[in-house]
Amino acid sequence: MMGRALLSVGALATVGFLATAVLGYGIPEAFEATDYANHLMLAVLVSLLLLFSHCWILFYLIGTGKALKEAVAEHGLEQEIVVQTRYFKTRSNPWLMLAMMLAMATFVLGGAVATGAISSWVHHLLFWVTAITQVWALWVEFEVLTANEKLMKSVDRRLRRSAEQDAA
Repeated sequence: MMGRALLSVGALATVGFLATAVLGYGIPEAFEATDYANHLMLAVLVSLLLLFSHCWILFYLIGTGKALKEAVAEHGLEQEIVVQTRYFKTRSNPWLMLAMMLAMATFVLGGAVATGAISSWVHHLLFWVTAITQVWALWVEFEVLTANEKLMKSVDRRLRRSAEQDAA
């Protein structure tokens, strides 16, 4: 359930990231501060949401992996469960870290464009790379969180059945 909530925040943030681009591409070449304000405010909010969702998904996978590892040790379950939790982190962590770094870089370089320190094409190019990475990271998160939830439910069912048998 928690994984789904975090995934929903990530999806909302990704849509917001694309909406920020719509605002940004609507800014005229010779822009005034007021033209830039909405783009900047949405960019701040969306960047924080992206970082929040990706970071918490990383922590969530670490926490559920630790819980499953403890369940395996305490109840003598097969080590394949621990291997699967490691795979979830190995599959997702690089993409989530890349997505976070690109989101931060896109935000920072947007400020550099606003001050005239760099050309806008750099920010535009980085936006498209970040957008593609965000969508891919969201897909990877979906796959991993779905598999993680399925594994947790499976282990939980097994432990409940075992406890019921012990009680009987």
